[in-house]
Parts: sequence; C-alpha cells; structure tokens
Amino acid sequence: MRYRTGLIGALAAGVCLCAAPQAAAEPKPGDPSQVPPRTAISVRSVIPGVLWGTANESEPLAALSISKLYLADYALRRGDGSAEDRELGERMIRFSEDDAADRMAAKYPYAIDAVAQEYGLAATSGAGGWEVSTTSTADVADFLAAKVRTEPDSPILDWMTHAGSTAADGTKQNWGTARLPQVRGTKWGWSDMPPPEVASASFGPGFTVSAHTYGTADDQTADVQGALAGVITQLIPKR
Repeated sequence: MRYRTGLIGALAAGVCLCAAPQAAAEPKPGDPSQVPPRTAISVRSVIPGVLWGTANESEPLAALSISKLYLADYALRRGDGSAEDRELGERMIRFSEDDAADRMAAKYPYAIDAVAQEYGLAATSGAGGWEVSTTSTADVADFLAAKVRTEPDSPILDWMTHAGSTAADGTKQNWGTARLPQVRGTKWGWSDMPPPEVASASFGPGFTVSAHTYGTADDQTADVQGALAGVITQLIPKR
C-alpha cells in the first residue's frame, strides 16, 4: 500500500459491547474497553445482530488496501464480466497489488462508493481514489459477513483463503486478524509512509473480524489476540 490518510453472554443476545477505549498494558480477553485506543476491532457472526466491537469501530479510518475488497466486489458483480477484471481482482486480494487496483479503479472510478451504498457502509467513501479511501472496522466486518452469508462461493473469499504469504511489494502477510483461531482467509492493508498504520480483515466458520491499528503489524497482532482469542471460539457453530 503506497498511501495513508490521516462479552460472550452479550454476544449470544446480539449486543455490541462498546465502551470508551482506554490504554491497558494487558488487555482483558472479551472486554472491548481494554483494547488499546490505537486499535479498532469489530467482530460479526453470520447470524445477523450478533456482534462485538470497540467503541471506535464505526470511526472512519484509512481503508488502506482493505479498499481492494470493495473494488473487487464491484467488478465481479457489476463490472463487464471480463477475464481481465477477474485477474486484476485476484492480484489485488491475494497479493495486494497496487498496480492492479490502479487499473481497476480507473475502469470503475465509483466502485467503492457504489458498494458502500449497496451494503449500507456509512463510514466508507472512495472519493479521491482507492488509495485515500476511508472505511471503518464495523463496515469491513459487516461487508464480509454479508458475503459469507449470501455469497459463500464468492471468488473474493476464495482469494482471501489462498492469499500469498508475501504481498507484491514484499510485505509478509501473516499478522493481525489472520492469527486468530479458526480463521480461513484474510486481507491485509498497510501504509508505506510513517507513522505505521495497518489493517486486516478475516473470516472463519460463522464469523468475520476486522481490525485497524495506528501502529505496527506486531502491535495489531498483540491487540487482536489479547482481546479476541477467547471470543472467536464462541462464534464458531457447534455441530
């Protein structure tokens, strides 16, 4: 990514546990108020209304390369159906290739805004280009939950499942929400300019999760694992 812009019982009842984020050296699992304020996290079950999130989960943030999810979704469902669109989409999702996103955005300049309107993503905007687009962790988690629930065979989910271990620019893709238990697929985003800023979004059996951190990949991994390691297992459907 080249650019940047500046519990369990409640889960079962479908309540979002949102409290003011406060700094904490050791986040308490399942308590969103203990997630360091540098990080926003959202978790969604594929069962509508069952969710978990930090107080800042609806805040508009830099979408980074997470915006490529929206670009690919528009091209696949509302584009011209070309083989080129599918190839570009795969390169954007599996390897986070910026050149592929540039070409897709040039072809469909209103794609992000169209997807935001379709899915009711209030904090998501593509004005100015994909590289300066905004979204929130709540929007990303809601979007992925809709895909898992209504389009489980979407190529986007398959590409996330088979994401490359290394992105097109050499960045390792192995951190953040991808490190949670039972995760099947992930899309990552990051800024190449200081200060560090990263995002990740994943899905697993019955859940989706999204995180954004004003910090490093290791910071995000620590924050996500500290808050959610015990929460995610409660969302996995029991057989």
